[in-house]
Amino acid sequence: MTPRQGTVPAAATDAGGIAPTPLQPGQLGARGIAPWWPLAALVVLAAAVRLSTLGLQSLWFDEAFTPVHVFSSSLSATLSHVGHTENTPPLWYLLEWIVIQIAGNGAVALRSLSALAGIATVPLVWGIGNQLSGRRAAILAAAMTATSPLFVWYSQEARAYALFTFFCALAIWCCVHAERTPSRRWMAAFALSSSLALLSHYFAVFLIVPMALWLMRRRERAFAALCAAAVIVAVGGALVPLVLTQGGHGAQWIGHWALASRIEAVPQYYLTGYNGAALGHGIELLVALPLLAGVFLGVWQVLDAAESHAALMALGLAACGVLVPLVMAVLGADYFAPRNLIGAMVPVTVLLAVVMGARRAGWLGMAVGCLAAVALLAVSVDTDLSPRLQRGDWSGVARVLHTARPAALPQRVIATVHLGTAPLEYYMPGLRGVGSVSSVSVREVDEVGYAPLSPGAGEPPAPGFALVAKRDVNGLMVYRFVSSIARSVPVAGLVSHEITLEQGHQELLAMPSAT
Repeated sequence: MTPRQGTVPAAATDAGGIAPTPLQPGQLGARGIAPWWPLAALVVLAAAVRLSTLGLQSLWFDEAFTPVHVFSSSLSATLSHVGHTENTPPLWYLLEWIVIQIAGNGAVALRSLSALAGIATVPLVWGIGNQLSGRRAAILAAAMTATSPLFVWYSQEARAYALFTFFCALAIWCCVHAERTPSRRWMAAFALSSSLALLSHYFAVFLIVPMALWLMRRRERAFAALCAAAVIVAVGGALVPLVLTQGGHGAQWIGHWALASRIEAVPQYYLTGYNGAALGHGIELLVALPLLAGVFLGVWQVLDAAESHAALMALGLAACGVLVPLVMAVLGADYFAPRNLIGAMVPVTVLLAVVMGARRAGWLGMAVGCLAAVALLAVSVDTDLSPRLQRGDWSGVARVLHTARPAALPQRVIATVHLGTAPLEYYMPGLRGVGSVSSVSVREVDEVGYAPLSPGAGEPPAPGFALVAKRDVNGLMVYRFVSSIARSVPVAGLVSHEITLEQGHQELLAMPSAT
């Protein structure tokens, strides 16, 4: 039913059921404050959290691999590398290539696209919450998105995940508008945003399909929704050759991680971020308590009809985004990894905001929701202050390897855990793999790894070498061995001399003169 002129929809009423006087665009409130000030404040907060520490942490393996092995001065060469070395659609690489041509390939420049996408996600999530359930849900959803350790982490990573999250949020926002206003314009916007999400990450399909089905359920917009779906299917079809070329390259690590542990990591990632396990279950529980209390309060107070509809839509999207990949993993197509589910965390956040912000929960629901956002912010700040919660300090390792090496010893090889090769190549230009040689002639061997260390850590990797230095670089261990003369050392012996107990895979890097 269309509301009579002068009435206000239920979604716009406050906690006491009193409808506030609607404000026109640009109109100030009773105290001279614009009604959108909470959104502006949250966007500023999101920018401050992400941009102020954008270059604080070192690039880790995945981030460093792209500038070292994927990006080229030629866009066509870069896209060719994407097909043979990556396992992600091409949109992020295309946009990142443009950024690099303008700003260079420093850590801040490489992460700037992700940071901007992460900041821009906040007003989109506000819009989703506002359209679905009103201002209360909008404030809480935007607050949790701005402060979430998970969203902040990937907003500061030079990979496709923040862009993927942004386009998923944009597609959901367009879907909500297309449901409320079934016009060609909004259906076209949904088709475009969903296509961009699919071009950012293949896991977007788990959100796009249920949204398209949701839009098709009503006869009056079924045809327009079918046309939008046809556009998305065409884009997906165009990606099939790339999918076949990539062939799951680089995803083997997922199968080596126990599925039960990955399932457990999903809520852990949401509550405390990528490296939040180091905080322990006690901190996870402290962060979860206000969320659980808010959800209990919202359910106990009972959602009204509009809020129930909003919660149902968000729950359905979140369930599809998480459970469908899980079922596929059980059936043998295992790509279930917590970071691949980051797009599904948008409807999860909206769902929590809708329930905690239920109008019948009154000010207490909002207070608990704000407390949850503060708890999430505390973890995000703690990550910036605690090296144990950060990415490995490979730039620090590179400085140690640079400064600890006398100029009189030009011949050396660096043995590192697999995830250290790309960062060291990024921070120490000139390093390269030793190739297929059987031995190297060196006077210095440097070994890099992390705890838990093997029993042989610190022992010479070959006869004639002695340990001369040992450094702990925020959890990364550097051992330096030197010989008085150049010695021919078997490559197999260096590779098998692993200092990281659990990694089980060591690789060699060398200066050009070392082979």
